[in-house]
Amino acid sequence: MADLIVRNARITTLDRDNPSATALAVADGNLLAIGNDAEVMAHATAKTRLIDAGGRRLIPGLNDSHLHLIRGGLNYNMELRWDGVRTLADAMAMLKAQVARTPAPQWVRVVGGFTEHQFAEKRLPTLKELNEAAPETPVFILHLYDRALLNRAALRAVGYTKDSPDPPGGQLERDKAGNPTGLLLAKPNALILYATLAMAPRLPPEYQLNSTRHFMRELNRLGITSVIDAGGGFQNYPDDYEVIQKLHADGKLTVRIAYNLFTQKKGGELADFDRWSRTLKPHEGDSMLRHNGAGEMLVFSAADFEDFREPRPELPQGMEGELEDVVRLLAERRWPFRIHATYDESISRVLDVYEKVNREVPFDGLHWFIDHAETISERNIERVRGLKGGIAIQHRMAYQGEYFAERYGSEALKRTPPVRRMLDAGVPVGAGTDATRVASYNPWVALYWMVSGRTLGGLSMYSDDNRLEREEALRLWTHGSAWFSHEQERKGRLMVGQYADFALLSSDFFSVPEEAIKDISSVLTVVGGKVVHGTGDFGPLAPVLPDPMPDWSPVSRFGGYQGGSLAQARAVLATPCGVHGHGKDHAAHHHTPSGDLRGFWGALGCLCYAF
Repeated sequence: MADLIVRNARITTLDRDNPSATALAVADGNLLAIGNDAEVMAHATAKTRLIDAGGRRLIPGLNDSHLHLIRGGLNYNMELRWDGVRTLADAMAMLKAQVARTPAPQWVRVVGGFTEHQFAEKRLPTLKELNEAAPETPVFILHLYDRALLNRAALRAVGYTKDSPDPPGGQLERDKAGNPTGLLLAKPNALILYATLAMAPRLPPEYQLNSTRHFMRELNRLGITSVIDAGGGFQNYPDDYEVIQKLHADGKLTVRIAYNLFTQKKGGELADFDRWSRTLKPHEGDSMLRHNGAGEMLVFSAADFEDFREPRPELPQGMEGELEDVVRLLAERRWPFRIHATYDESISRVLDVYEKVNREVPFDGLHWFIDHAETISERNIERVRGLKGGIAIQHRMAYQGEYFAERYGSEALKRTPPVRRMLDAGVPVGAGTDATRVASYNPWVALYWMVSGRTLGGLSMYSDDNRLEREEALRLWTHGSAWFSHEQERKGRLMVGQYADFALLSSDFFSVPEEAIKDISSVLTVVGGKVVHGTGDFGPLAPVLPDPMPDWSPVSRFGGYQGGSLAQARAVLATPCGVHGHGKDHAAHHHTPSGDLRGFWGALGCLCYAF
């Protein structure tokens, strides 16, 4: 009999034999029944929890096939998110408010998830504006893979001076006297950006546990129930995995995680995978936390970081030999693998290696895939299909399409990536975000991009032949992504026997205008039959989350993604103001103090007049 029944819903199952329903029943974490209300209610007992969905759209839980959740969770509470902020003026007001709340020697950091093109002003803040906003508190702003902005206090904190040489792979912009201005440029990769960020203070382990829980709840709020973690730079195994392992042991994971291991040291890649593959079996773990293989970095020489403001990087000679050694080891030990590859030229050379290894050590059903593939050719799509691999795509072009068009032209932009061609070829395709340091983790921005073919700045990139219907896009975000963790038989569709992972939406994805897709969230998210997020009438059903740590965390004031939905606006309005001590809705009944910067936003960070 059922532990939980949700009825009076408009359910999109993605099961081709039973595409729609109005109710579903859950038992022991799996779907017990799905159909109309009368059929499903036959499984109810006096102990069954009943939820009336109020006619809302219900979908399978979203699954991000490329997210840096483990690394992102360790840092989430430290970061001010500009994701979704519509104007630079609002972004800078948030920054000023956070500067006032941040104690020395902590930094205010904005780490990816936004593009200058999303702002009405179509620009980043100037260094002068940063220094005026934060004369003493270090500020670090990471913009995509291309640059970081540091104020003078941050330059002092990291020790960049007139005598500092340019770090490998990067450039310090300097004034006429040779002093660093605070602009760091990635030339040709992001090492300088990430190495500088790594100098910032870290949270202690207890706070990292709290931070990761808040990040998972934020993902749940957006309807995410599963992710495939792509490792990441400065994410060392096993040390930086202790927090996620602890949360798993304590039963506090609210997102299913399949994690890949990312080698960290150039020249030590083969030794890393040899050591790890002797102690970890493929897919070791359980349904909430499991190993998923190698990558996205297999060897450093094969990485072609995308910065479309810079020319395409050429992979070095000798890459093939290094990659061949690693891939042969992984194939012999039956470890799945993924690799970061942006450009078709890089993919061609990678596939040369894969085909050679496959002739000697057949992949034979081993799940492997390419991440990103923005400029992959039809020929290489066919090669991927021939080796029975997959392609994981992300919405990075929604943030960088303007830069790509400027360098390569609008015609080339139409196929970045050629998703329709991948699907027509029958290649497994999974969708994701590549959050948190480039694009935002918000899946609805990615779904908007796939459906509309537009950037966040409004640039139309794709013709109809490379845009997806809404159900097609949703399928890539659910059942499509499940292939990439070898779980396509257990998740991604609402069918009897599948995991009971689903989300009840704030707006109907299938009927709202395209522009409104970006502002969808979940009002009720369920993982394994357990409510992990609820808002509004469903709020009391979700477990209470401890307050963000530390108490000055940007999350405690601003939350995460700054969407424009009415539900989010009401949630912020209902939060007591630390300055005036009452709900922010009092602003509607008072004169807005536009001449008083402290009262309007200012040093105390009051949000009373923000709405």
